[in-house]
Amino acid sequence: QRGSLVFLFFFSDLISVITANSVDPDTIFANNEMSLRDIEIYGFDYDYTLAFYSSHLHTLIFNIARDILVTNHRYPEGLRKYEYIPSFAVRGLHYDVQKALLMKIDAFHYIQLGTVYRGLHPVPDEEVIAMYEGCHVPLEIMSDFYGKSSHGHTMKQFMDIFSLPEMTLLSCVNDFFMRHNIDYEPVHLYKDVKEAIRDVHVKGIMYRAVEADIEKYICYGEQSHAVLKKLSAQGKKMFLITNSPFDFVDRGMNFIVGKDWRDLFDVVIVQADKPSFFNDRRKPFRRVTDKGVLLWDRIHRLEKGQIYKQGNLYEFLRLTGWRGSKVLYFGDHIYSDLADLTLKHGWRTGAIIPELRKEIKIMNTPEYVHMMTWLQSLTGLIEQMQVHRDPTSRAVVEEWIKEREAMKPHTKDIFNAQFGSLFRTYHNPTYFSRRLSRFADIYMASISCLLNYDFQHTFFPRRTPLQHEPVCLILAREKCSIFSGEKKN
Repeated sequence: QRGSLVFLFFFSDLISVITANSVDPDTIFANNEMSLRDIEIYGFDYDYTLAFYSSHLHTLIFNIARDILVTNHRYPEGLRKYEYIPSFAVRGLHYDVQKALLMKIDAFHYIQLGTVYRGLHPVPDEEVIAMYEGCHVPLEIMSDFYGKSSHGHTMKQFMDIFSLPEMTLLSCVNDFFMRHNIDYEPVHLYKDVKEAIRDVHVKGIMYRAVEADIEKYICYGEQSHAVLKKLSAQGKKMFLITNSPFDFVDRGMNFIVGKDWRDLFDVVIVQADKPSFFNDRRKPFRRVTDKGVLLWDRIHRLEKGQIYKQGNLYEFLRLTGWRGSKVLYFGDHIYSDLADLTLKHGWRTGAIIPELRKEIKIMNTPEYVHMMTWLQSLTGLIEQMQVHRDPTSRAVVEEWIKEREAMKPHTKDIFNAQFGSLFRTYHNPTYFSRRLSRFADIYMASISCLLNYDFQHTFFPRRTPLQHEPVCLILAREKCSIFSGEKKN
């Protein structure tokens, strides 16, 4: 009884400490040590990096692609009854093209049971285990380097924020076919949905809709204009590399920054065709006039105030001389924007993860803090007490194990009822987290987080303990952080 009281006091005290030191959603988080004093050139993607979109855009993409399936691919008219479900999917999920299953996979290639969906309904754990002969997904069927399903890979990973409507549409079409007992080939369905989503972008349908009602679709409040002007005032070089067309970017940047937005950038490249832009040496740059006309002349230098299309990174490096760790590039797509830059070219990289704000706010709630503190405490108790083999101790440990298992779904549902957190499975990091930590030096909810730091700031990654390292080494830093308040300015 005395031991129980001591533990309860300790548990209560621990919750108080954690609650008092909640995480600021506007923090920039580091995977790799990096100092802004070393950065001379700042590069940006456009979509979900400088321009942030309202939820209306995902509804628009879903509705247009759904109607393309019905009109162009002759899918059943009944599909038009399906509406976009904003709370259904999260980014980073995998889709088994041949089995028509959407799921979350952890950093070790294990499926998180309870997060496997066929259509809009969960697949029982027993069925998942039978289909995959366990929970492990072999490397040979995982997606290729860029998350695509190709060359025999049956898994596709959805890493783009724009992919949320695509995942939802795939699930809705699967749901319709199953509800109506329609025999279908999952591979055809996947390819048709993929083509319909591509048409929304490639044929300019989405671009025209956004340009026609810019205030409905673009969120003005992310302060991208303040960040760009702050960098310009500090004499930093800036460039823009985006896959979006010039008219679309120009309309959005006029709204976000103002008509003089081009004066802030030393180089502007549109329709770059990333990630091919970073690897394919064959495509030369072409200059684009303000009226969208492509000029035929050879490009000998990239001039400020001009707009360029396509090109490739190797030519970009030759013409600008901007190489190595003095360059910091921001993007939201971990594969298409960041992977090649950090692996092949030594640029510094910053990932924009808009979902961070929502997840951090959840983690700061008393409900989450209490739940996770108790879960970790329970795990520690089980770990320590499992060595005792007497019947009484075994009975207590078994009860703790049952309680721990019963808590697991709650740690998922508090973020998203279907798939949980973007960053974690029950205990392990997600496959998304693994790639984020590998390809991004720093990550943040939006570009506006840069406003909280001066240009001498050094970002230090938290020294997370290896399994064989003593935890006290980590606690020393944590206590210093608490006492100093870790002021950002």
